[in-house]
Amino acid sequence: MSRKGTLSIFILLFFLNILTLSSQTVQKEKQTLAIVLKIIETRYNISFSYADATIKDKKTAIPDENLTLEAVLDFLKKETKLDFELLNNRFIAIKARKRDKSFTNTQRLDEVIITNYLTTGITKLNDGKVTIKPETFGILPGLIEPDVLQTIQSLPGVLSIDETVSNINIRGGTHDQNLLLWDGIKMYQSGHFFGLISAFNPYTTKQVNVSKNGTPAKYGDGISSIIDMQMPNEIDNTFKAGGGFNLINADVFAKIPLTHNTELQISTRRSVTDLVTTPTYDLYKKRVFQDSDLTNFSLNDDAIDKNESFYFYDITAKFLYDITEKDKIRLHFFNANNKLDYEEQANINDRNEALNSKLSQQNSAFGFSYTRDWSSNLSTTAQVYVTKYDLDATNFDVINQQRLIQENKVIDGSAKLDINYKPNSNFKFNGGYQFIEVGISNLEDVNNPIFRSYIKDVVRSHSLYVEGAFLSNDAKTKLNLGNRVNYFPNFSTTLFEPRLSFSQRFLNNFRLELLGELKSQTTTQIIDLQNDFLGIENRRWILSNNETDTEVINNKNIYPVPILKSKQASAGIHFNKNKLLISAEGYLKKVDGITTRSQGFQNQYQFVNSVGSYQIKGIDFLVNKQFNNVVSTWLSYSYSKNDYTFPDLNNGNPFPNNADIRHAISLSGVYTYNDVKLALGLNWHSGKPTTLPDYANDNPDDNVITYASPNDSNLDDYLRADCSATYAFDVSDTARAIVGASIWNIFNQKNIINAYYTLDSDNMVNKVENQSLGITPNVSIRVNF
Repeated sequence: MSRKGTLSIFILLFFLNILTLSSQTVQKEKQTLAIVLKIIETRYNISFSYADATIKDKKTAIPDENLTLEAVLDFLKKETKLDFELLNNRFIAIKARKRDKSFTNTQRLDEVIITNYLTTGITKLNDGKVTIKPETFGILPGLIEPDVLQTIQSLPGVLSIDETVSNINIRGGTHDQNLLLWDGIKMYQSGHFFGLISAFNPYTTKQVNVSKNGTPAKYGDGISSIIDMQMPNEIDNTFKAGGGFNLINADVFAKIPLTHNTELQISTRRSVTDLVTTPTYDLYKKRVFQDSDLTNFSLNDDAIDKNESFYFYDITAKFLYDITEKDKIRLHFFNANNKLDYEEQANINDRNEALNSKLSQQNSAFGFSYTRDWSSNLSTTAQVYVTKYDLDATNFDVINQQRLIQENKVIDGSAKLDINYKPNSNFKFNGGYQFIEVGISNLEDVNNPIFRSYIKDVVRSHSLYVEGAFLSNDAKTKLNLGNRVNYFPNFSTTLFEPRLSFSQRFLNNFRLELLGELKSQTTTQIIDLQNDFLGIENRRWILSNNETDTEVINNKNIYPVPILKSKQASAGIHFNKNKLLISAEGYLKKVDGITTRSQGFQNQYQFVNSVGSYQIKGIDFLVNKQFNNVVSTWLSYSYSKNDYTFPDLNNGNPFPNNADIRHAISLSGVYTYNDVKLALGLNWHSGKPTTLPDYANDNPDDNVITYASPNDSNLDDYLRADCSATYAFDVSDTARAIVGASIWNIFNQKNIINAYYTLDSDNMVNKVENQSLGITPNVSIRVNF
C-alpha cells in the first residue's frame, strides 16, 4: 500500500476513534455567557441573536444536557437576568430587561446592524464589515456547504469573472490584491482543484470578517479587501465532531477538550478524485484543465496518450491553553496541498516513450500567539507566524525530449504586538507594531537548450498603527479613526495609511455610512507566459522592487515592480425596517503601481512591460426582504466603470480594465421551514472586455496578429441559475445528519469566460474560447456529534 493510502487510513481511523469518545464534558463551574450560548446552540441546533454589550460580563453554569430547551431558557433567565425571546423554533433573541423609567441607562447596540443579512449566519456591522459564521450559516443558491470564498461572492461588489475562488474580483481588483488571513496568518493559496473549491475548511471556521473599505489600521496589505477567517478561540469544555462527504471530497473534524484548560481543534479534508470518478469530478476536470498542457495537442500529438492523477487535501490544527484566567496561549497549524501527475506515452521512431509531468501547489503555516488580559480594560496579544507557499511544476515534452522545471516559493514571517484598551463604554483604542519579512524566489530550468534562471528577493517592513473608536450613548453614532505607518528599509520609504469608518443612524430607520482608506502592498502575482506551470496555475508571486523604469543589471533586464498604492472612499445610505433592507453605496477607488505583467493581457500588450494604474467608480445597490424568518429574498445590482491608464500604452489614453464588469445583477430567494432549506438564484453580468484582431490592417506575412483598440469589445453576457436544498434530521440523541443536493448552472448555459487569439502554422488567426462550468450536480451527507 502506498504512503498516501496508509496516511489516509490512519487519519480516518484516528477520527473514528475520536467520535467514539463522550460527546461532551459537563463543566459545573460558571463560564462566560458567550461560551454557554455556543454550547446550547450546538446542543439544540438553534441560533441566538444579541448585541455584544447585552451579554458582556455575564456568567452562568452550563445547564444540564437532559433539560428541555424551554427549561434551559428559564434557567438562563434566572441566572443572567436577561430576557430570552423565542422567535420561532430555531431563533432566539436575547434582550436586556427593561428598566424603570427613572433609570437613564440605554442599551447600546455595539456593532450588529443587520442579522440574517441575505441568509442566516451573515451579519452586517456598523463599521462597514460583513461577518459570516459558518456554524449558523443557512443556505445559498448552488451551495450545499458553507464554502467561505464562494459565500462572499454573494455580497454586492464581489464576483469572480472566471467562477473560481482563486480569482475573486472585489471592486475591480485582482485576486492577489485581497488579503486572506487564517487565524491572523497570511495565506498565499486560496483554492483547491486550482480554484473551484475553497482551501479553507468551513466546519472549523468560526467567523469570517470581510472588509471592502475602511479597514482597521491593524491590517496591512490587501488593497482590494480583507478576508479574515478565524477559528474558535475560547475553551468551552465541550466535545464536538463531525464528518461528511460529497462528490468531490470527504472531511472530518473534532474539537476535543483535553483538560479543563486545554483543547485541541483538528480537521482534515481529502478529495476522492483519485479513488472514485464522479460526474462532478469530470465536469470540474473539464473546466479546470481546458486550455492547458493536459488538453492542448499539436498536430503531431495524435499518437500521445495522457493519463492524469489528481488529488488535494488540507489539514488544520489549533491547540488552546489557558494558563490562567488572564493568560492564554494558542498554537496554529495549516497545510493545503494540490497534486497533479500525468504521464505522456508516445511511439517515437519505433520506440515507446513515457514521461511523467507533475504540478504541486502547497500552502503551509505555523503560528503562535499569547494573550494577556491585564485588566478588564486592557489586553495585549503577541503573535509570531511563518507561512510558506510552494508552486512546483515539471513539464516534459515527449516529442522534443525537453524538460522544463518551474518553481515559485514564498516564505513570509511576521511578529506582531497588538494592544487593546477600553477605558469606558464610549471609547476603544487599538495600537501595535508589526514586523514582516517576505522572501520570494522563482526558478526556471530547461534541459534542451540548456537554460537556468533563479531569482530571489526579500522585502522587510516595520509598521506602527493606532486607532480610536467612539460609540455614542444612544448607539446612533460610531466613528473609527486610525493610521498605519509602514517603513520599508529596502527602499528607505515610509508610507502613511489613514483609515476612516463613520456610521450615523438618523430618522430611526436610516443610516449614513462613510468609509475611506489608503493602503499599500509589496506582493503581487504576475503571468510571464500563459502556458507556465502546465497552463493550469500560470500566476507566480513576486515582490516589489520599487522601481518605475526598466534597469539593465549584469546584462539582464530588471523590470519595474512598484509598491502598489490604493486610495478609496465610499458613501452609503441604508434603510432597515420591518425586515426590509434597502442600501446603496457609491465608491471611488484608484490603484497606482500595477504592471502589465500582473494583469494577464492576451492581446498586443501580452509581452509589454509597463507601469500604470486603474480607477474604478461604482455603486452597489441591494434590496433584501425577509418574511417571518422563513423566506429571505434579495436583489443586488452593481454598476462600475473600471479603466486602466498606462502612460506608455494606447497613447496614454484610458481603456477598459480586464476586470471591467459594467453591470452585475443577482436575484435570489431562500426558504427555511424547520429542518428544510431551499435556495434558488440567478446571476447575470455583462461580458468581460476583450480585444479583437484588426483583420483590415493585418499583414499575413509578419507572423504577428494585428489587434484593434485594447479591450474595445466585450464577450457575450454571462447568465447562470443555481439551486440547492438541504434537510437535517436526528440520527440519535447526540448525532444530527444533514443531506443536501445542488445544481450549478441549471439550464446548462454555455458561458464564455475568456477568449483570445493565436496563429497556426499557416499564419491563420484562430480564436480560443474558455467555457464556464456547465450543469453541475453535487450531493452531500454530513453527521455532526
